[in-house]
Amino acid sequence: MPKVTVLDMSGKQVGEIELADAIFGITPNEAVLHDAVVMQQASLRRGTHAVKNRAAVRGGGRKPWRQKGTGRARQGSIRSPQWVGGGVVFGPTPRTYAYKLPKKVRRLAIKSALASKVIDSQLVVLDELKLEQPKTRDMVQVLKNLGIERKALVVTDNLEDNAVLAARNIPGVKLITADGVNVLDVLYHDKLILTRGAVNRVEEVLGQ
Repeated sequence: MPKVTVLDMSGKQVGEIELADAIFGITPNEAVLHDAVVMQQASLRRGTHAVKNRAAVRGGGRKPWRQKGTGRARQGSIRSPQWVGGGVVFGPTPRTYAYKLPKKVRRLAIKSALASKVIDSQLVVLDELKLEQPKTRDMVQVLKNLGIERKALVVTDNLEDNAVLAARNIPGVKLITADGVNVLDVLYHDKLILTRGAVNRVEEVLGQ
């Protein structure tokens, strides 16, 4: 089982914690990680693209010229697709790009993402995260004490109002609960900060 040092908010070591080998100690599956990231990014697409077909384009109610006798090709509307300003054929329409991977694949992807942070020494376990006031500077100081200089994902077992308010204005810092851990967030952020309670919750959910 991998062991990680537990730090308090001042950055001092207060103990060690053994992480579940079946979650944090596996060999990351890069193919599954890729599939999970693509799935999440696809689900984030808005899919509001749309074009006007010949029924939606303004005008074209009158036949441009008579059917026969002009020497020109027959035309029924100036808003047919072959006309400038006409409707678009087979253009994009509003749709959802979301799809789901099998449950076991999604779980393996999350485990792989967490294990990759352990392998890269980018995982920090915090004893607890409790702020007396919702002050951004207090949260910045906590991150500084932990040696966080770039993008960080902070995961807690429950969201405290002071911590949420203190972290929301810090660029590159995102605070979520253990139940909201996902592959895209874990891989996007350079550092992963888990509270002791979040570790227990993640192991409880993924160990089922």
